[in-house]
Amino acid sequence: MKKAFITGITGQDGSYLAESLLKKGYKVYGLTRRTSTQNFARISKIIHDPNLELISGDLLDQHSLTIAIKDIEPDEIYNLAAQSFVQTSWNQPVLTGEITALGVTRMIEAMRIAAPNAKFYQASSSEMFGKVQETPQNENTPFYPRSPYGVAKVYGHWITINYRESYNLFAVSGILFNHESPRRGLEFVTRKIANGVARVKLGKQEYIEMGNLDSKRDWGYAKDYVEAMWLMLQQDEPEDFVVATGETHSVREFLQISCKVAGLDDWEKVYKHNPAYDRPAEVDSLIGNPKKVMTQLGWKPTVSFEELVEIMVKSELEIEGKL
Repeated sequence: MKKAFITGITGQDGSYLAESLLKKGYKVYGLTRRTSTQNFARISKIIHDPNLELISGDLLDQHSLTIAIKDIEPDEIYNLAAQSFVQTSWNQPVLTGEITALGVTRMIEAMRIAAPNAKFYQASSSEMFGKVQETPQNENTPFYPRSPYGVAKVYGHWITINYRESYNLFAVSGILFNHESPRRGLEFVTRKIANGVARVKLGKQEYIEMGNLDSKRDWGYAKDYVEAMWLMLQQDEPEDFVVATGETHSVREFLQISCKVAGLDDWEKVYKHNPAYDRPAEVDSLIGNPKKVMTQLGWKPTVSFEELVEIMVKSELEIEGKL
């Protein structure tokens, strides 16, 4: 039985990845921080699976990571934990750097010491491209991050490459473009829209306060994207891959389709601009070129943009309808 170690297992990607690996016959270990209140909502379906084990540790604590990896002796390590909300990174830039940047070094250093033959996956981000230098963005596009989060992700990306080349480790980065699901945190714009539209439909609120509607993103379905992570670690040689749909859509489009799914006729009545949600430095448009991941790994998205929006809005209508 292959063993996988996942940081960020209680997050969107970690929970979907854990479910997928358990179905593939893995023994899955998940890193969780010791807090007074644990949030296991996203892994509630698998929390009692005998092949899932939660390990206490923290990306800020090198010793806890090294001990965990030494005890587990994993075949695969997926580093998905991060301070992952871009807006928060402006208010907490140092913490973002500690977790999202230096946390990667602590993880890969722990692997180097305790399990150098394991395969390591680092969750890189399209936010590294920021002020894009070419369109669409591929594995060779120069980075120009526009937020503390993006800067931290660039560090994590390059330290992974550095360890791969310096210590001959199997370490790869997946440069994932935006990927969403009903498990997204409410602070993220897609879930905020889906939830807000559902609440407006059900008469629980009048409108949604948002920032810039003109920002464009390459949005996919998180369940599809965790499969690409796994495929990267099944290769003979370590390589980095962009994972994206190759399509771009605006925040406005997401809102418009959400309203349509919920049966709201006038989307403009639902929206109210709040400058507090505008970024200090905006990333206007991101669109990935998934040619390499499709050609070499045989990966492709199975859910369209419109289907993704529908999945999220219908989920929120069901949840809010029960509350």
